[in-house]
Order: sequence, then C-alpha cells, then structure tokens
Amino acid sequence: MKTLIDIQDDLMKELLKESKAKTKKAAVALAIREYINMRKREKLISMMGKYDFGYTQEDLEKMRADD
Repeated sequence: MKTLIDIQDDLMKELLKESKAKTKKAAVALAIREYINMRKREKLISMMGKYDFGYTQEDLEKMRADD
C-alpha cells in the first residue's frame, strides 16, 4: 500500500541510524512492526494472572512430577 507521510527529518535520521536499515521504506516498516510487537507484548503482560486455565498450582506441579 502506498502512503504519503511527512516525517520530521531528525526522527527519520535517528530511525535510519538506530535501525541500520538501508532505505527509509525498510526503516519505517521495521518501526511499525516493532511498535505492533511491543503493543502485543503489553497486552499479554496485562493479562498475566487474569486468565483461568482450569488448573491450580498444585495440579500443574503434579503434572510436572508425573513426567
């Protein structure tokens, strides 16, 4: 998808330097992927301890001992 965006020169220079990307296109794509991955990790972290797997800590320990 072609998109026209206006990015501040100093931000682009820093992005190119930090990402070591050879092109602006590659640097922006990498930054977008990194941002998406960061948000997904944040969502997973926020779910920690909130999901009921149906097993207690004792059940899990017993299953490990059975292996």
